[in-house]
Amino acid sequence: MTEERFIDLVRVEQEPLRRFLLVLCDGDSALADDIAQNALVRAYVASGSFRSLSKFRTWLFRIAYNCYIDNRRRRSLVTVPIDDDEARNLRAEDSTDSSFRYQKLHQALERLPEKEKVAIILFYFENHSVKEISSILDIPAGTVKYHLSSGRNRLKKIVADERY
Repeated sequence: MTEERFIDLVRVEQEPLRRFLLVLCDGDSALADDIAQNALVRAYVASGSFRSLSKFRTWLFRIAYNCYIDNRRRRSLVTVPIDDDEARNLRAEDSTDSSFRYQKLHQALERLPEKEKVAIILFYFENHSVKEISSILDIPAGTVKYHLSSGRNRLKKIVADERY
């Protein structure tokens, strides 16, 4: 793949990739941008090995998801546990991107198990097919369908519980 072709493909996917990472990072735009930058660098370095066996978008999102997982692992090794009230205050005050328009949905998504959250984001926000999500997450399509179904059910319950 030429450098020009890579740049053209990234231009198309840059904003959806950032949205995906922004939700995964619970609205922390600085962290999402750092992970996106890391993913794009990794993708560029590996672009010579891209063989079009999947869509470029699927390949790029898989790299970004792996970068996100790597970042979480690194952070979990060096973080010091704090109490739940302090964590909620920090998240609410410091890490939420002020331009994140769907705050209630974002907060509900935070409460989902990670695989369900990622499947919901990729399917409903980024319009990936079940097959593409299966490739990005490296899990069977049936498992993706299960995560989508259980994620939807959990979101319905979270939204219903918050109304009362």
